[in-house]
Amino acid sequence: MKQSIEAKPQLLRDSEIFPSKEILKDALDNTYPVFESFMDTIISDEYGLTPEWNYYRDGKAWLCKVCHKKKTIFWLSVWEGHFKTSFFFTEKHLEGIAALNISESIKNDFAAGKPIGRLIPMIIEVESTAQIEDILTVIRFKKSLK
Repeated sequence: MKQSIEAKPQLLRDSEIFPSKEILKDALDNTYPVFESFMDTIISDEYGLTPEWNYYRDGKAWLCKVCHKKKTIFWLSVWEGHFKTSFFFTEKHLEGIAALNISESIKNDFAAGKPIGRLIPMIIEVESTAQIEDILTVIRFKKSLK
């Protein structure tokens, strides 16, 4: 029986071990090629994003903050067998997100999400290449916001 994603633990918890390519390969296992392809795409000239790995003591884990110039586009965390992208939007972006050409399940999860202060999280758990186009669509939307 396949273990549900929710039950899988977050990885990269040791502050002393930087998430190098080898560490990420080991942590993500079969999902690593999806991760690598995704990262290659977002750092390309077309997207121009910059990933920054930092250890955050409050969450006791390494997270990757992905920025365009000085603007944070999304956060990336590594879990057993998958990675998560976390975008944050305000209420004024709800209509724009509803109009995006992305999977209905992402839109439904987002609409049901509980705000964190004024921000509404959009968390996408990534296990396969099929999910990448939706994430790239959300990235283009987030980059377009003022």
